[in-house]
Amino acid sequence: MKLLLTSAGIANKSIAKALLSLTEISFHKLKLVFIPTAANIEKGDKSWFIQDLWNCHNLGFSSIDIVDISALPQSIWEPRIQDAHILHIGGGNTYYLAHWIRKSGLRDILPDLLKTKIYVGTSAGSIVVSPGFTMSSSEPGIFQHERTLNLVRFHIRPHLNSPDFPQIKKETLEKRAVELQAPIYCLDDQSAITVVDDNIEVISEGKYLVFNPG
Repeated sequence: MKLLLTSAGIANKSIAKALLSLTEISFHKLKLVFIPTAANIEKGDKSWFIQDLWNCHNLGFSSIDIVDISALPQSIWEPRIQDAHILHIGGGNTYYLAHWIRKSGLRDILPDLLKTKIYVGTSAGSIVVSPGFTMSSSEPGIFQHERTLNLVRFHIRPHLNSPDFPQIKKETLEKRAVELQAPIYCLDDQSAITVVDDNIEVISEGKYLVFNPG
């Protein structure tokens, strides 16, 4: 299993290089499928979403498909995901994303997909692979009973020190880490984590914090 878990997507050369090391093939020979579903119920400006896609575009993939798993039946979206080398899950509401990963049927086939495909997460797309929603700042709404994918043994908190998330500061996170007593990786928007089976590496051109390392 190969994962690239980011705060703000493939935001710099170091993160792009980390993805390239996971693929072991040049980007122009690879197909990426982008799942925007988590952003569906987010209000307001979506420049962050456009930037995430633009960062993918700039890497020069052979193709970038956009597949909203909440809008299409599995018979349509699954072949398009199967055809891709990289599965990129975008940011937005983590609970809503988990709901559609389950309801669409993607959760059922994801273990087999990740035997051959690389998972890239942005923000909610990263949090959703963790053991729970503990570090999510999304409003659960009617989706409060959903479950995360639990693919990794640590929690991830994106957007460290971001002006858009003023509560995501070292002081606040230190208190949360004492309560949780589990590994937490807090990433700013220039940082990411690679996971290859049980091997974890932080990639950063910015700042990150690690609490309760295992």
